[in-house]
Amino acid sequence: MTSPTDHGAAAQEPGSGGPLANLTIVDLTQFLSGPYCTQILGDLGARVVKVESPQGDLAREIPPHFVDDSSLYFHAVNRNKKSVVLDLKTADGVRRLMRLIAEADVVIENFRPGVLARLGVSAAQARAADPSLIWCAISGFGQDGPYRDKPAYDMIVQALSGGMSLTGEPGRTAVRAGVPIGDLAAGLYAAVGVLAAVNRRHLTGEGEMVDISMLDCQAAMLTYQMAYHLHSGEVPGRQGSAHDSIPTYRSFRAGDGVEVVVTANTERMWQGLCRALRVDALIGDERFTTNRERFANRHVLWPLLEAAFAAGSAAQWVERLEAEQVPVGVVNTLDRVADDPQVRHRGMVLDLPLGERSVRVMGNPIRTEVSRREGHEPPPRLGADTAAVFSALEEAPEAADPAADGVPSS
Repeated sequence: MTSPTDHGAAAQEPGSGGPLANLTIVDLTQFLSGPYCTQILGDLGARVVKVESPQGDLAREIPPHFVDDSSLYFHAVNRNKKSVVLDLKTADGVRRLMRLIAEADVVIENFRPGVLARLGVSAAQARAADPSLIWCAISGFGQDGPYRDKPAYDMIVQALSGGMSLTGEPGRTAVRAGVPIGDLAAGLYAAVGVLAAVNRRHLTGEGEMVDISMLDCQAAMLTYQMAYHLHSGEVPGRQGSAHDSIPTYRSFRAGDGVEVVVTANTERMWQGLCRALRVDALIGDERFTTNRERFANRHVLWPLLEAAFAAGSAAQWVERLEAEQVPVGVVNTLDRVADDPQVRHRGMVLDLPLGERSVRVMGNPIRTEVSRREGHEPPPRLGADTAAVFSALEEAPEAADPAADGVPSS
């Protein structure tokens, strides 16, 4: 068995490409939650070997936009990875995968529970052969429980978690979040879980099984809203653009049709909001003296503020509110976000080279002194690294093959 720091050392020297440069990760994920997790780790320097079927990650085929025969959906979450093609429906494909896993620090997969084991790829068997191995399984509902075998996608989990019941306008149909938070939150929690397991391995030499449920992640994100329900028994409904505690924490439509978001959540900010909107009389109105009164009378207050915002342009209100030090912003469309000077300054729009052209995607938000890679590798072509990866493995000492017993013959 290799030591906790030996895995992947031949591929990258620690510190040469980011804080995770000594980690080798076998990526058995597709679509969004798993690839998002492994891209985060790859951005931080880990060597990520993405194992795909001969047909490739199904995300390569998602319309409507394609670059070099792969979907932009795929390009958005698969940079800084190598692509290896293996047919896990064959004994040779399973054998080669287990050889790859034998040299890895971490395996990350998002198959439905039990699917890999039926193919002959057993987490328990791999970890028995190498107790320092970290195995992370992302699934809709986790590796146990009554929903274990149910299929799950982002919107299913948003709905079951209760988060979707809070989203949308009061009295109207629930809507899913505009970004796929069910998948993305699971990817984030998985990355945190993997890094916690890596730290534990540094301390003890032992690996870990990390079990990430998309539903668990969404339930955890209910935070104070669920705490309110558990305390009061009240079931909240759609939140719309408002806050369920602070009536001056919401969006308003300016006279030019642009939505303006304000978060006036202190007495100073409330008074600044009134002055900026030229409704100073509301400051002394006994119905709005404190946040408690404003909350109790919010359905009276909101039309007054809406009328004030409608009397000017968004740019005018942003300027006046900023002068009063009231947090404010407009609801940007994605074209404005891509060109936003702060977003650009922080390097959050990446140009990934693809031969003579490039593709623009969103970048890595984790900034430390050594976390930023000097350059990013574009998403790999299907199977582009199969020969190189396995050629390097052939030069390494052959490890015991944990898949030798019970591998299907076809």
